[in-house]
Amino acid sequence: MEKNKDFKPYIPADRITPEVTVTSIVMGIILAIVFGAANAYLGLRVGMTVSASIPAAVISMGVIRVLMKKNSVLESNIVQTTGSAGESLAAGAIFTIPALFLWAREGVMGKPGIIEITLIALLGGLLGVFFMVPLRNALIVKEHGVLPYPEGTACAEVLLAGEEGGANASTVFAGMGFAAIFKFVIDGLKAVPGEIALRIKGYPGEIGTQIYPAVMSVGYICGPKISSYMFSGGVLSWLVIIPLIVLFGKEIILYPGSVPIGEMYEAGGAGAIWSSYIRYIGAGALAAGGIISLFKSLPIIARTFVDAVKGMSSKVETSNLRTEKNISMKMVLISIAIITLFIWLVPAVPVSPIGAVVVVVFGFFFATVSSRMVGLVGSSNNPVSGMAIATLLIATLMLKLTGDAGAHGMKGAISIGSIICIVAAIAGDTSQDLKTGYLLGATPKKQQLAEIVGVVAAALAIGGTLYLLDTAWGFGSDELAAPQATLMKMIVEGVMNANLPWGLVLVGIFVAITVEIVGIPVLPFAIGVYLPVHLNACIMVGGLIRLFVDKLRTDETKKTKMVNDGILFCSGMIAGEGIIGIILAVLAIFGFDKIIDISGVLNLHPAVSNIAGLFVFALVVLSVLKFSVWKKGNRLNK
Repeated sequence: MEKNKDFKPYIPADRITPEVTVTSIVMGIILAIVFGAANAYLGLRVGMTVSASIPAAVISMGVIRVLMKKNSVLESNIVQTTGSAGESLAAGAIFTIPALFLWAREGVMGKPGIIEITLIALLGGLLGVFFMVPLRNALIVKEHGVLPYPEGTACAEVLLAGEEGGANASTVFAGMGFAAIFKFVIDGLKAVPGEIALRIKGYPGEIGTQIYPAVMSVGYICGPKISSYMFSGGVLSWLVIIPLIVLFGKEIILYPGSVPIGEMYEAGGAGAIWSSYIRYIGAGALAAGGIISLFKSLPIIARTFVDAVKGMSSKVETSNLRTEKNISMKMVLISIAIITLFIWLVPAVPVSPIGAVVVVVFGFFFATVSSRMVGLVGSSNNPVSGMAIATLLIATLMLKLTGDAGAHGMKGAISIGSIICIVAAIAGDTSQDLKTGYLLGATPKKQQLAEIVGVVAAALAIGGTLYLLDTAWGFGSDELAAPQATLMKMIVEGVMNANLPWGLVLVGIFVAITVEIVGIPVLPFAIGVYLPVHLNACIMVGGLIRLFVDKLRTDETKKTKMVNDGILFCSGMIAGEGIIGIILAVLAIFGFDKIIDISGVLNLHPAVSNIAGLFVFALVVLSVLKFSVWKKGNRLNK
């Protein structure tokens, strides 16, 4: 990547083009609400959400450039900045707030009100945006060329491809088309499984891979090093720790499991062990990795704040470059102080003034960690729920130690966890958007204001969305399992009832410390420990393809062209899968997902189904090579 001192954005700082317009704001608000609702459903059903930045960019590019015949890449950028906030806010909210609905169904407490949910979402969302104002210089500008921000970079490539046209655009749209077809076959028609697993006979471990184009594309964009760190964490979890748990604990019933470990493994395989135990180890590793990362980042963060405070008294702000103007630090500090006051005053968050300050401090910590994480592995793989677990452990302990136990304390812990979870999700999304803007030459202040608009729109809609979904199907049902919120509920109850498996959490902490001592970057490794190995393996495949391209023996100009074409194609695949993921979520809301599901008609034998999945995955890999190494003009014999 280019060094920061040599970097020049696509739109020069001295050129003024439309950014914040009525069109961009209205479109952004609509997309924020639509993506927020669709991702709320998707996350409550499967426990994961899809990033909306690139789909929003593609939609805005289509409307503004194709339908309205306007030529403004920065206006399209504002649309995706505003629209993607809905998805991120929904992701943070659905991992925690549905736990309150589950307790209400059990008669532990009443349902949270829509205004209550809106306030929690709004406070967390605004904090996430304001925290990223001072962090932008530290993470986006000074770390340019170090932190890849794969989805932010991909989003910029998509917008630039539409702006410049020609071969770049065709490569991006080819990636979108291929990924859309693959995603529809895998998750729409369900003709092949999205995940392939292999058990080793006589050994209670498991290895496998997902076959999703977007996940593999993240590995290609991030490169082989980061991919290998994540994969090694997954190997430790699934081929070392899980087998040890099963081999030594077959007859043992270990909380949070309710049956003997051997029986659990026989019924659900390694996935059941991961769900019951490894997540806690991963949460411990993530918490330790986050603390280590924070301490290592303190010098640059401190310098950033000193520079920002100096800028508050600067009288030459008007002479600053357009591409360097942020919301003023004075406004940021005043806004954070007001939000801290509201956290203290909102009844749903039972904290003292000091407690409110602690919540904000923890929010800043996780905003920093989240921004670094998405810089490494992208928003779609940002383990917000892992950070929420760490937050809930601390918040519940604090409330319990101060005498706030029982239903009131549990509600308070979830509310505090919700705020910080939303902070982390929004900070990660904002950092990706700011990276896109940095590459394009956007005005940071206008992007930050657009993010605030998106947060407000999504916060106003999320309460009604959760009530609608709970009324339609009920959280915890087969249709809406709400796996993350169920886990959060169990953690809070575990701490309050003094039966949380702290041993597992400590294992994760010491694994992270060991990894840091031997010099391996702890955060990508800890993410690998926490996430399923199948996802890590898919990312690793993308990293290996990138390694193959990097090692080709050809002149540097041609190799650079191959790598960049691969990034363009993978950017398109991320966009294509994201758009189809949103469409499938909307179809599922109206029940059309069952109509297009042909898995029952095919009724393939598991072995045949896995072979078909591998064949589809091979086509995904070949498509990347086709549009990078084997693309006309890039071939080695040319």
